[in-house]
Amino acid sequence: MQYDQTTFALSAVSLDGCPGDSAAEVAFAGRSNAGKSSAINAICRQSRLARTSKTPGRTQMLNFFVVPGVAGRYLVDLPGYGYAKVPLEVKEQWQREMQHYLNGREQLRGIVLLSDIRHPLKEFDRQMIDWAQGAGLPLHLLLTKADKMKRNPAHNVMAEVRKELSGRGALEAQLFSATAGVGLEQVRERLDSWLGG
Repeated sequence: MQYDQTTFALSAVSLDGCPGDSAAEVAFAGRSNAGKSSAINAICRQSRLARTSKTPGRTQMLNFFVVPGVAGRYLVDLPGYGYAKVPLEVKEQWQREMQHYLNGREQLRGIVLLSDIRHPLKEFDRQMIDWAQGAGLPLHLLLTKADKMKRNPAHNVMAEVRKELSGRGALEAQLFSATAGVGLEQVRERLDSWLGG
């Protein structure tokens, strides 16, 4: 897949607004400060593809990015969970639409879940893992900001997370850092396997 030629396609506020030509999609999910947009930018070797902000919670819609190479392949940046400074009713609406997308989008091939390695597997992360397992969807967990932790402690955290995830279906975990380039090839290979067929 030609990730370095990925371009923004559209933003959707509901399932009805999703691309009609999509054949396969991978959704990026995580708390608002987990680094979803930074991860998408690093994977696609672009600095401004997905919008990043110092204010968590700026992603408020389903943002679709088209990946060239095979027709109808998309990466989807989902609204972050947690920190957005918006009214509760707006936040609840985002969550409803995200659930509609996750439950109703037949083109969804897998979920990349991002979790800060310094605070791994919070309640939302576990809910996403449970949902993916129940839906029979593969999930690839990125333990982000791995550059913020020394190597041995980072590997210890990953070992603990993998132990917790063992026996829970098609779940994988890896270290990742968008700024230091840790784990980029590994996650690209996973995306290739989901989007390539």
